[in-house]
Amino acid sequence: MEKLLDIAEVADRSGLSASGLRYYEKRKLIASVARNGLRRQYEPDVLQELALITLAKSAGFTLNEVGAVLQRPGATVIPRQALLDRADSLERQAERLVNLARMLRHVSNCPFENHFDCTRFQKLLKVATRVSER
Repeated sequence: MEKLLDIAEVADRSGLSASGLRYYEKRKLIASVARNGLRRQYEPDVLQELALITLAKSAGFTLNEVGAVLQRPGATVIPRQALLDRADSLERQAERLVNLARMLRHVSNCPFENHFDCTRFQKLLKVATRVSER
């Protein structure tokens, strides 16, 4: 049996606070397996589960969505279509952000006093509007 990890060690290695770990445990996203006095003890694989939770949150998944994946019996099966849908969404968001950054850079350096007189600004404005409507 592998050595159990104390809550402080899990917090240190995962970058999460002890209160965050307790919250995830309350939400049934992770589980402690023992106690050493009042301190929770975890299996080493909790670090992998926490990495998955952090990645999913970064991609915009809710804790409820993450919990649905982690609570499945047997091996954790990540719904591929949900991942593809989220990847598409992130790419659209990235495109919007790139276009917004281009517009801001152009506006900050535009030689026209009135930006609406600038044809490049007008094109960027149309692109930004079109992308945000998707």
